[in-house]
Amino acid sequence: MSLTARRAKAVPGSRGTPPPRTPAGRKRALGLDRGAWFLLLPALIPILVLSAGPLLYGVALAFTDEQAGRTESAEFVGLLNFTDLRHDSLFWESFRVGLVWAVCVTTLQFVLALGLALLLNQNLRFRWLARTLALVPWAMPEVVVGIMWRLVYHQDAGILNKTLSQLGLIGENVDWLTNMSLALPAVIVVGIWAGMPQTTVVLLAGLQNVPHELREAAHIDGAGLWRRFTTVTWPALRPVVLAITALNFIWNFNSFGLVYVLTQGGPGSQTRLPMLFAYEEAFKYGQFGYAAAMGLVMVAVIAVLLAVFLRNRLKEDSE
Repeated sequence: MSLTARRAKAVPGSRGTPPPRTPAGRKRALGLDRGAWFLLLPALIPILVLSAGPLLYGVALAFTDEQAGRTESAEFVGLLNFTDLRHDSLFWESFRVGLVWAVCVTTLQFVLALGLALLLNQNLRFRWLARTLALVPWAMPEVVVGIMWRLVYHQDAGILNKTLSQLGLIGENVDWLTNMSLALPAVIVVGIWAGMPQTTVVLLAGLQNVPHELREAAHIDGAGLWRRFTTVTWPALRPVVLAITALNFIWNFNSFGLVYVLTQGGPGSQTRLPMLFAYEEAFKYGQFGYAAAMGLVMVAVIAVLLAVFLRNRLKEDSE
């Protein structure tokens, strides 16, 4: 027997030897000792209290008739709230608006952010300043963004109407946020502007991890700019694209503050996203159980849509 083989045999847990058989040894091998759990408690307790607890309470609330101002305890009603939801055309209309909003904002955010990330990845002069300015919308709170864009869209004093009028593109001022056909597109533009920086930063980080040697080799082989992007840059960027697209869709579908400040769901129900509808049911009409059922349905539907999307994308990547 060689010296290397004797050392491998003598050292427990080394390559080629079975793992420890005792429970304590298995716990140590998995890193599940008490000390590690004790160190995790300061992070786990706030998550359990502030996230998991309210989530479970909301799930339980969806099966009750809890209402604001009631003195008696809420009663268990089973699936009654979900049955009512199935026939609630206003809720499903808000769900349709939410899907249109989320798909449009997520798609256009990604396309514009990818172009901006490719530009900022070049060796440009004052690149540091351009990268800093690109992050400005991300640093602004949603309420501030909403108020600012309300001023931009203002019918009489808004800079948008003034600019379009000076260019001769419109004859009279347009009320962008109360027009039935223009309100949703106007809000979508704001959503794209507000969320594009975070997508740009993620894609820029992914681009900087693409090996420069591969692009140089493709260039030497005679590949053009588009060919280098499709054969080198895009395959390396796919995992990042998958992650940020899924997260953006979730964030956009659950948008509340920005749209609430801009239109409060109007005009009519043209910009009433599902979160706005659930908010009104809970805090305007006091139907807490019904609103909780809405939230549960939204989570379930979005989870299914994301599972289908991720499954198809992962299948494409594996082929």
